[in-house]
Amino acid sequence: MATTAVSTKRGQSAKKQSRAVVRRIEAGNAAVCVECSQSVKFAARIIRFQVICNVYVKGRWDRVEHFHEACYQAAGQPHGSPLEGQPDRMPSSIAARSA
Repeated sequence: MATTAVSTKRGQSAKKQSRAVVRRIEAGNAAVCVECSQSVKFAARIIRFQVICNVYVKGRWDRVEHFHEACYQAAGQPHGSPLEGQPDRMPSSIAARSA
């Protein structure tokens, strides 16, 4: 589920699929969690993470969805496991819980 377009032998790209990444919640964030409908809020002195998903429908980009990290796990990772190796990826202690 968490794949992106790849080139084929004939130069065409495969269908794009929805994917998720984990990002630190930054000050000024105005996103609303798709799962719980609460604001994904920045909090000083507390490092929190959100899951941002690019959602594709029939191979075409449709929308972006934001989740609290815990809400994404509770929803059963609807867009696949968040991609590894991103700039602000979740700490190993949180990643271990989701494994």
